[in-house]
Formats: sequence, C-alpha cells, structure tokens
Amino acid sequence: MNDRNPQSFETLAIHAGQAADPATGAVVPPIYQVSTYKQDGVGGLRGGYEYSRSANPTRTALEENLAALEGGRRGLAFASGLAAEDCLLRALLRPGDHVVIPNDAYGGTFRLFAKVVEAWGVKWSVADTSDPAAVRAAVTEHTKVIWVETPSNPLLGISDIAALADVARTAGAKLVVDNTFASPYLQQPLALGADVVVHSTTKYMGGHSDVVGGALVVNDDALGEELAFHQNAMGAVAGPFDAWLVMRGIKTLAVRMDRHSANAARIVDLLTGHAAVTEVYYPGLPSHPGHEVAAKQMRGFGGMVSFRVRGGEEAAVRVCDRAKLFTLGESLGGVESLIEHPGRMTHASVAGSALEVPADLVRLSVGIESADDLVADLSQALA
Repeated sequence: MNDRNPQSFETLAIHAGQAADPATGAVVPPIYQVSTYKQDGVGGLRGGYEYSRSANPTRTALEENLAALEGGRRGLAFASGLAAEDCLLRALLRPGDHVVIPNDAYGGTFRLFAKVVEAWGVKWSVADTSDPAAVRAAVTEHTKVIWVETPSNPLLGISDIAALADVARTAGAKLVVDNTFASPYLQQPLALGADVVVHSTTKYMGGHSDVVGGALVVNDDALGEELAFHQNAMGAVAGPFDAWLVMRGIKTLAVRMDRHSANAARIVDLLTGHAAVTEVYYPGLPSHPGHEVAAKQMRGFGGMVSFRVRGGEEAAVRVCDRAKLFTLGESLGGVESLIEHPGRMTHASVAGSALEVPADLVRLSVGIESADDLVADLSQALA
C-alpha cells in the first residue's frame, strides 16, 4: 500500500479525496455540474477553479481517490479509457519514437496505435510481453514506451511488471501498465516499478455499466504536470456526473472484486475438462503459464475468463447466443455477467494482424450474481 497513506485499500476507496462538503456537511462529494466559476477580482480564483475543462471539484475528488488507490502522486480522469491513452501518448511521444506493444492487446488500443499514432510518425512493434527477453529484443534505440496489459484482453496473459520495469529502465523508456482487468484492488503496478497506470474506469472501477471514463496515475510530479497540461489542452476530461458515478462505484470495488474472483473460480471449475471446451484462459489455474507471476503480483485473479469452444467459430457464436443470464454485450467489469465473441466484437479491429484472436474464443466478464445460477446458465449454453 502507498507508504504516504497507511490506511487500508477499503478505507481509502471510501474516504480518499472525499472529505465531507465544508458548506453543508454532505458525506458524498457534490456533483458540481458547472462550467465556470465566479472570480473574486481578476485572477482571484476560489480553490483554483476557473473553468471546468481545466478543473472541477467533483473530478478533483475522483483524481485524488485514484491516486491514493494506485499508490501514486497524481491521478487524472478522462472521458474514456482511450482518451486517457491518447493524452498519454501525445505527452510521451514525438515523430520518430518507437513503442513496444503486447501481442494480445485490447483491440481499441491496437487501433489507436495502428490507425492514429502511426500517422504522427511514431513506430510500433509487437512483442510477447509475458517474456521479458522478447520485450528486450523488441526495444530499439528509439523506444520511449513499453506498453503492457496484465492480465491482457482477451487471452488473460500475465506479464511480470517488475521484470519489465527493469527492461524499461535499461532502455530509458517508460513502462505503461493497463491495469483495467485487475483494478488497483488486485494489483498496484506503480509499486512494482511501472511509470504510468492506465484504466478504463468504465469497467471495474465504475462497476455498474452506467458510465464511460478513463484514468492515468503516475508517481512522478513532473510527468503528472505534463499530463495535466495535455489533459487541459486536449479537453477530453471526465464530466462531473461521470466522475461522481465512478467514485460511487469505487466505494464497493473491494467487495465486488472479491465476489467477481470467487464467481470466476466457480466458472473455471465448470469449464476445465468440459467436453465442449478445448482450452481455458484464467491466471488462477496452476496450469496457466503466468500463474506464478500472477500469484506474486496480484492478490486475486479477477473476474475475466476466456475459453475456446470445440467445433470452431460457429460453435463459439452459438454458445454466446444460447446464454440467457450471461448478457451478450461488449465491455466488462459490471455487476452483471457478460459474454462475447472477441473475434467478431471487441477485437474485430485486429483481424488479419499479429494480434488476431482465435475464432473459437469466447470471453466472459463474470458478475456478482449467484454463482450457482451462472454455472447453470453456462452449462446449458455449452450443452
């Protein structure tokens, strides 16, 4: 836990950045649904607030909370996870720079690099980030960023954050870790040597499938200031109501993640050895190649499970169609369970690339419903 704040995660989730409102005593930060602020004379700002793109008290509360939960010095909240990624890359990269990205990255992240960042003159290459030697081999003299997802989306690959931090330091590059699948409750990359943590707060942080948002958290004050400048200059900030919704979700993050993880373990028990399933991807399985690393750097294995279906792509699509309690939909991390076909849905953008996912793959976001009901629904979908 962050040595600057000795309180436990559960306590920080509820209280960090969220002191009672000084005007009314409200125990929940108000939604400051406001664009501008009265100044006490020219330049006389109250609390530093002048215009809500630059800063908003509700967003400030969320950003302080995010920093505390990740053990960082500065948190920044954005309109989406990709907006956070875009801001980060514009701040860190210049034409001619190079980035190493995972060979199983989220489709939206791949699209950002392949269709947007590349047009700025930034080069990128793919590596198996679960293998530090492969990442080291992919580094060039122009590498400025090593990008990691752990666990990865959708194949639940595990990367050793501490080992990759050593690779990045040697290369003079920044290690960026997308911590969306784990959440700061299960994993804290900054404590393991990462330079930047990225979140889609839409997912486990918000937790209720009712908000879209993103976040960056850093330990370096100078980098934090640079990111804050770009955040304001580019303007893709979290609105006050969205910030409030993410804060509301974060208050129950710990108890939700415990339930997500426990339910996922029950689902994995069903899938392992099932006649209709050829392979299960879950870092909690001792057979998972990244299990030991995950057990070392995480305090639980999360609620995401992927598996391959016997019979190929059409069989996998049929499983998605037959599920009833598991809702067919994109996204993840909500209290309700979701099922999807990555090849045709969230990862369609990587088709034909080095990141293409298996056509027979199904991805589950295991919710917090009754585990018995979830097992029964998936059993009938696989029958």
